[in-house]
Order: sequence, then C-alpha cells, then structure tokens
Amino acid sequence: MSRAGVMPLDEAEKAIRDGHVRLDGRMVVEPLAPLTPTSKVTLDGHPVSLKWRTLVLMLNKPQGVISHGRDPEGGGTVFDALRAVLPAELLRIGWHAVGRLDRDTTGLLLFTNDERFVAHATSPAMHLPKRYVARVGMKVPNEKLEPLRRGVLIDDGEMTRPAKARPRGEDSVELTLTEGRFHQVKRMLNAAGLPTLALHREAVGELLVDVEIGAYRALSDEEIEQKLGFTPRSGF
Repeated sequence: MSRAGVMPLDEAEKAIRDGHVRLDGRMVVEPLAPLTPTSKVTLDGHPVSLKWRTLVLMLNKPQGVISHGRDPEGGGTVFDALRAVLPAELLRIGWHAVGRLDRDTTGLLLFTNDERFVAHATSPAMHLPKRYVARVGMKVPNEKLEPLRRGVLIDDGEMTRPAKARPRGEDSVELTLTEGRFHQVKRMLNAAGLPTLALHREAVGELLVDVEIGAYRALSDEEIEQKLGFTPRSGF
C-alpha cells in the first residue's frame, strides 16, 4: 500500500493491524500478507489500487542530518529533510533511503519505493561507482594519491578496492569508490595522510546531483536505466 502511494508505511501497517483492510473479502491483520496480480484489496470497504511503478528521487542532502534512526542531537534525519520538500502525493509513498551518508557529508542521496533498486544500488557485486569531493585543506600532489588507486590498508586491517583519485582544485581531492564501507572516504584519506575537512558526494553511477542543497527531484525511467543501470518495472 505504501509502495503504491495509498498511505505512508506506518499508517498502512496500523490500518491493517486495526482491521480496516480486507484482502479478497477476508480481513487481514498481517502487513506482509501475500498478494497475487488478481488480489482485491479494500480499505474501509473502498477498493484500493495497488498498481505501482519504480520511483527514484535524488536529494541533495544537507549537512547536519543523519541517514538512519532517530537523531539524539536534534538535527533530524534525511527522511525529515525529504518530507519537508515533498508534495502531498509523494508523502503517501513509503520511501527507502538507498545507502547512507554521514551527518556532516552533503550531496547525492537516493530514495526509492522499490526494494529491488535498494539491493541493486547497494550490492558490492554491482560495483556501482560513487564519486566524492573531499576538501583536505592543501594542494595534493598527484603521486600522493597513488596508494588509493591501488587500494589502501585502512584501520580495520582490510584492503580497500582500487579507487579513482585525482587532485581537484587547490585544496580538494576527487575520489570514486565502488564499495561503501563505514566512513570509507575519510578512512582512506586518513591512510594517505590527508585530513577530511568537508565531504560531498556528487555522483552515483552516471547520475550527477543537479539540485540545490536540501532540494529534490524525481528521476525519469530513462535516467534510472541509463545512468544507474537498473530497469524499472511496474508491479501489480
């Protein structure tokens, strides 16, 4: 129901558990009750369409919000930031954040109603590149980045995959990864003797963030397929 935009996930689960939803004429109280393409669903006696299609949003994440859970520091979450700018019809959809960014990291964060896209975009096997720009406060000679290009030993004793790395401007480094470990960019730069003063993710796959900080936009099916390598499809 939330995937199809009938109501937000928490409201849909409550409606089901409170007995307001019937599946093929029978009351259901289990939110994960199986459906078929011919299933008939009603909410308080009114027919509900569960037709849906893959939706993906980009948000240019602002600094100071966390990606998951509740924020004990009061800065809020990326879901709060997204809900603040969504129109009413998109607020009814159950959105999943695709991966995460640290509190102090800005930039491209994707949201979707399709769990298959989450798996596609976050699977290490997909090697979907993520491009970051880190301000390190100094001009970095090209050769200092060579260890990052080969893969570097970070503080958990594991080697990272080789990354694309190049100087960017007078005080920044551009780093493109095909994996997503906890605080990985910062840990890799630290292993190379470089501080991370600010971090921004500017691209995922071939998709470049192109909205202002705090703003969002919906991706077209063509962008999802051509820039992120995922074929969107309709459900039932």
